[in-house]
Amino acid sequence: MNKGLYSTNERDVCGLLKTTPEGLASVEAAGRLAEYGENVLQKKAAVPIWRKVAAQFTHTLALLLWLAGILAIFSDQISLGIACFLVVLINAAFSFWQEYRAEQAVESLAKILPRKARVLRDGEEQEIDAETLVPGDIVMLEAGNSVSADARLLEVMEMRVDNSTLTGESEPQIRRSEAIDNRQERLVDLPNFVFASTNVVTGNGKAVVYATGMATEIGKIASLTQEVKEAPSPLQIELGNVSRAIAAIAVSVGFIFFVLGYFVVHLSRTGSFVFAIGLIVANVPEGLLPTVSLALAMGTKRMTDRHSLIKKLSSVETLGSTTVICTDKTGTLTTNEMTVCELWVNGKVVHVSGAGYEPAGDFKIDGRPPTDEERDEIAELARIASFCNNSRLCAPRPPERDRWTILGDPTEAALMVLAKKAGFEYEEKLREYRRYYELPFDSRRKMMTTIHKKTGAPGNRAEGSQQVEALVKGAPQEVLSRCSAIWRPGGPKPITEEEKAEILERNDKYARRSLRVLGFAYREMGDERKHYEVDETERDMVFVGLAAMLDPPRKEIKEALARCRTAGIRVIMITGDYGVTAESIARGIGLVQGTNVRVVSGVEIDGMSEDDLEAALDEPDLIFARVSPEHKMRVALALKSRGEIVAMTGDGVNDAPAIKVADIGVAMGIVGTDVAREAADMILTDDNFASIVSAVEEGRAIYDNIRRFITYIITHNIAEVIPCLLYVMIRIPLPLLAMQMLAIDLGSDLVPALALGAEKPESDVMLRPPRSRKDRLLNKNTIARAYGFLGIIEGAAAMAAFFFVFLLDGWRPSMGISSLPKSGHVYMMATTACFAGIVITQIGNGLSCRSNRESIFKVGFFTNRFYLWGIVSEGLVLLALVYVPGLKNVFRTAHLSGYVWLFMLIGPVVIFFAEEGRKAVVRRVHGTGRDTIEMVVEAEDRKAA
Repeated sequence: MNKGLYSTNERDVCGLLKTTPEGLASVEAAGRLAEYGENVLQKKAAVPIWRKVAAQFTHTLALLLWLAGILAIFSDQISLGIACFLVVLINAAFSFWQEYRAEQAVESLAKILPRKARVLRDGEEQEIDAETLVPGDIVMLEAGNSVSADARLLEVMEMRVDNSTLTGESEPQIRRSEAIDNRQERLVDLPNFVFASTNVVTGNGKAVVYATGMATEIGKIASLTQEVKEAPSPLQIELGNVSRAIAAIAVSVGFIFFVLGYFVVHLSRTGSFVFAIGLIVANVPEGLLPTVSLALAMGTKRMTDRHSLIKKLSSVETLGSTTVICTDKTGTLTTNEMTVCELWVNGKVVHVSGAGYEPAGDFKIDGRPPTDEERDEIAELARIASFCNNSRLCAPRPPERDRWTILGDPTEAALMVLAKKAGFEYEEKLREYRRYYELPFDSRRKMMTTIHKKTGAPGNRAEGSQQVEALVKGAPQEVLSRCSAIWRPGGPKPITEEEKAEILERNDKYARRSLRVLGFAYREMGDERKHYEVDETERDMVFVGLAAMLDPPRKEIKEALARCRTAGIRVIMITGDYGVTAESIARGIGLVQGTNVRVVSGVEIDGMSEDDLEAALDEPDLIFARVSPEHKMRVALALKSRGEIVAMTGDGVNDAPAIKVADIGVAMGIVGTDVAREAADMILTDDNFASIVSAVEEGRAIYDNIRRFITYIITHNIAEVIPCLLYVMIRIPLPLLAMQMLAIDLGSDLVPALALGAEKPESDVMLRPPRSRKDRLLNKNTIARAYGFLGIIEGAAAMAAFFFVFLLDGWRPSMGISSLPKSGHVYMMATTACFAGIVITQIGNGLSCRSNRESIFKVGFFTNRFYLWGIVSEGLVLLALVYVPGLKNVFRTAHLSGYVWLFMLIGPVVIFFAEEGRKAVVRRVHGTGRDTIEMVVEAEDRKAA
């Protein structure tokens, strides 16, 4: 931007931009279009689909399975090779389907720019495509228009604009055309500019374009969004670590046993290859990735039920490791619905209940309902508030609109809600109380006046006459300075200096509470006129009262913040609002609690070094106010550099870059822009901070569940290795075949493992600190539990079933290992028993894995119905593999007698009670947690009181 534009007067601005007040000539406009390009936002090249597909086939576990499949085919094990390839294909298809989503952020930015613009060209007003706007064009703006480009205002008539897409704050801003001598504000706050993507709320004006396309403020935000590179989530990193660790173990074990098989057991080279491939397959949890993806998808569904829409599956778990939530104020911590909370009328303070735009609430004076006379006093203020007003309330109209909404200014809408609560029927009164003139609000007078004419009705103070009345609202000091009387039920009385002082003192009290305050007055005007002057109309008025309003905190916010504290999560407010207002709200909801609150403005951030910002982030009670998109990004990056897992909320275009750079970007679903929603990983469908906390709880539960089914899955891996190990060490017949291992990994175990992903959060999940980045899914405790405890029990159960078949056939240990058959029907029954023994023992293991610490008797056997269906599916798959002829041939299984089935039931019982004993020891050593959230909330309420 030419830096002189804001300080240059209206007459000379056109000269700086080499244009005239009559606009550009068409030829000149065409030349500038060629020079500056179209007024559009450039798109970033998307990652080709083929690359996204290829990535699903080239990760560590996929490459390992490709290798195993190729080696199997070269060893004439065609079925095993095809099975390995199918695993890769199914995994890739499912993962791609779950993760695939196009980058929409820049496209959404482009959609919010209007397609048409009214300009002066060749001295005439024309409507052109907004894409053809160029610097130097003169644009015409009026209420309801969207602004197509960044422009300097030349003429203004009572104009106010909604800059929320850029600033995040919905309060309409006054515009003026006069030059500014000393710029001390952000560019987007300068009153003599309008910006692309914003909207004209009231008034009209004329402006000269100085920036288009990517040179606009919204274009700069688009550039920031494009520059942000998407980093892998903690879960993606951790799954990569797990995959590499498992791959290393699998290849190492396969190689070792190939050598042992060839040189010690003296198998053929082909036999040793098949043996090694079987062990690689046994150690690769083929079902891990689809199970993780399905568990995340189920978590996504549960979060949707809790008002959180997850766009990217890996984000589900990342939420669980969140350490810092950077939250906007308006609409997230608060309702974003201005609400009148208190009135001052006739010397009395009136408390108004209810929040938001729903006109439900009542009035209390000193804790009691008002008398009939006091209700008349309230009604008089409500009458002026609703008639001196340009907004409208819109009642619910399902299914299109399920809640009360507004048209117009939020502050004026709050007054309409007040009138409804007071029983003032605006629509009925409007028919007999016509408004025919308006003196609009301006920044000099700081008030608005409407002129009304009403034919007197019985009981009205204008009975039998035509009453012309000026109704006024505005800044209390300004309104009061023009009043000579004060309203009383019996009629106006001259106002005294003491009464003025009382009113101003009350106004100051409201201001110290960061409430927005308006004063109300009226003046009887006598006969109707065609024109009214400000100075003549707004004098000798009768003061009626004050209305104080705020954007109220959400009712769930205190408990949500308390849950964050017990969970070890820090919450930082980052807002575009003023520091005083932000601090007042933060104190009211318990976000900050100390006496020394650090409020850092955007201007201060600009002057900070990285060390200074680092020091500020160490402050326990910290608020960032009046910040820009760059400031939000810088704060997010600074927090990430400290090792924090950062969640960032936002709703406007200005929030998109910071949302994108955070570990978890959270956008508002109701008031959020398309841009913010597309840049985000998660969308709050109710715009409620409490939903973020619920999502964090769900994320933590999902991480616990992933660890549960990893424990469940790798337990059978060691159970599959033990038979192979015994085959080499004591030269028994091979107890378990490679295809049977695959049947366990991708057949019988898949649904139960998935069911473990549906476990509800444990009672202490939000009483723990966030998970450390150093914590591993496959940590030493998990390895010890799965490999060193559960896996050995399960492997022993499988081998016991294997030998039990031979015992039933007449074999005895005294006959020696060499006498065991290595082929034939009995051998097939024994391998089937070993295979079935693992599957059946996994039922008991799965029950135990439902909680890491709690007894299943406390958790409940039937609290996870999905797992019960998993047991049923596991049994059906096993029976099909053992008894269905076609499957028997592929997996080389045989019928088993009832004695064998009964014997195999010992396995799940042993593993279940062994794990119950281990949990009892853990609980005795480490104790149990208890819920403290209610106590935290109660303590804060007592402190606030």
